[in-house]
Amino acid sequence: MHWGDTPEQAAFRAEVRAFIAAEFPAEYRPDPDAQHSLEPEDVWGYNWPVDRVSADPDRAAGARRWAAALAARGWIVPHWPEEYGGAGLTAVAEFILHEEMMRAGVPTVNGIGAFLLGPTLIAHGTPEQRARHLPPIASGERTWAQGFSEPGAGSDLASLRTRAVRDGDDYVLDGQKVWTSLAHYADWLFVLVRTDPDAPKHAGITFLLVDTATPGVTIRPITDIRGDTPFAEVFFDGARVPVRNRVGAENRGWYVAMDALSFERAGIGATVKLERALTRLVEQVRADGGSAVLRHEIARRYIELRVLYNLARYTVSRQAHGGVLGYEASVNQLFGAELAQRLARTGTKAFGELAQLTAPGERHPLAAEFTRLRFDAVAATFLGGTTEIQRNVIATRGLNLPRK
Repeated sequence: MHWGDTPEQAAFRAEVRAFIAAEFPAEYRPDPDAQHSLEPEDVWGYNWPVDRVSADPDRAAGARRWAAALAARGWIVPHWPEEYGGAGLTAVAEFILHEEMMRAGVPTVNGIGAFLLGPTLIAHGTPEQRARHLPPIASGERTWAQGFSEPGAGSDLASLRTRAVRDGDDYVLDGQKVWTSLAHYADWLFVLVRTDPDAPKHAGITFLLVDTATPGVTIRPITDIRGDTPFAEVFFDGARVPVRNRVGAENRGWYVAMDALSFERAGIGATVKLERALTRLVEQVRADGGSAVLRHEIARRYIELRVLYNLARYTVSRQAHGGVLGYEASVNQLFGAELAQRLARTGTKAFGELAQLTAPGERHPLAAEFTRLRFDAVAATFLGGTTEIQRNVIATRGLNLPRK
């Protein structure tokens, strides 16, 4: 299919490029030593939730100025209706906005609160919840983390054991969450808890909003293979959460959560991130020379990246025509995750023994970028849903194969 821009889309793309050139703060420069997150929308050297509270005053001010510039146009949450602080953009226009930001090497803002929690509150929240929580997300003043996974309840999320017992106007929470991305930088969490231990495991689950400053909530960063802290474990020890912070009905949180997870992005972040890495690899191999086998492998990675881009365009095309994403998001996730691992291995072959260096230095031709990519890629096939889960979704929802 032909994915070329229409005249209107081309004009919007030019508008986005001009906006970035004029509004991105000069003091907000990339920091190659501050890569704390593994999300596909990350841009090398930036991590907005971390940057906004940086000890470097220029970096913190730059991150907040960038959020304010985006918020003024509704571009932190471009897909939200204007009444909630968004821009009401079409799916294609939002895709173009994120693509141009990634290609310009500037960070998106407010991640999971913007594209997961916000649409969930618009669909399931009370008027009070929407009034309280949506404006701070749209303005970049409040960040969120997703508290779903637990020890022993990752891929089998419905096996979660964190308890919430009703006590008057509060729920009292006890339990643990793990692998919670950037929880230690978040202002609030949205979590799944078990409110009926006797119900079938997909029932008896409730969706709650939790202020991280709540007494009884303890957040501990987890150090990963790179030595960074992109996620954390969260402990609830008698934490009291008001009933008014419940989204949807009690014991119906599983269905709210499934709606939340359906608000997937088209996958342009991973495409551009890997494309930029491959471009730098090609430039280096051209300068150093490379075997025919290596050049052939690089060519295959390029073809696969074009496939990934077209998968992303197909997904956004489905959204633009009113389609509800199902297995398509799993296809994107699976193909992109495995491609990240293949690209990392290709870079390892290109640099040989130098690929073992873990820190930038004079000896490493690309400042250890592909060493870090190789570390990142270890997590790629279970981050956001394991390969096995994605394949099951594709088989049952995409190919209509039986579940057993």
